[in-house]
Amino acid sequence: MTAPPEFRVGLRVADVEAARQFYEGLGFVPAAVIPDAQGRPVLAILEGHGVTLMADALEGLPFPDTPRERNTQRGPRGLGVVVGLIVDDLGATYDYFRASGCTFTSEPRDEAWGDRVFSALDPFGFEWEIAQPIPGAETTDGPAATQAAWFGFPGERQ
Repeated sequence: MTAPPEFRVGLRVADVEAARQFYEGLGFVPAAVIPDAQGRPVLAILEGHGVTLMADALEGLPFPDTPRERNTQRGPRGLGVVVGLIVDDLGATYDYFRASGCTFTSEPRDEAWGDRVFSALDPFGFEWEIAQPIPGAETTDGPAATQAAWFGFPGERQ
């Protein structure tokens, strides 16, 4: 038996089953589902891309009623956090997001560090940045190339 990935990301969602299905479409594989007393899934555990991804129910988990929990339930989902994913086929992943009704926050574009990237809000309100390395566009100094692209001048490497 292989050990699960060492990195975990938990996303609180209103519909755990729909989230499980959506994230499976991004290449995550179901590892476990925990249902409540009525048999509704309240936690789906998926693995892939070196990550354990957990989709937790916004309501129905045995968490105490705290200000943090009330804020989590109220939203917005993942404010200030972007989940990044490197894929082999950016076009197919873009089409999957579009077919799933996602809201795009940026269209596909080539970035100075050598990736083609787009970003979108998934059906549960979490922002994803999807990237695919551009063949032949590898840069030996991605941070300097990025700084030059963003600010018009190369800086010192930190």
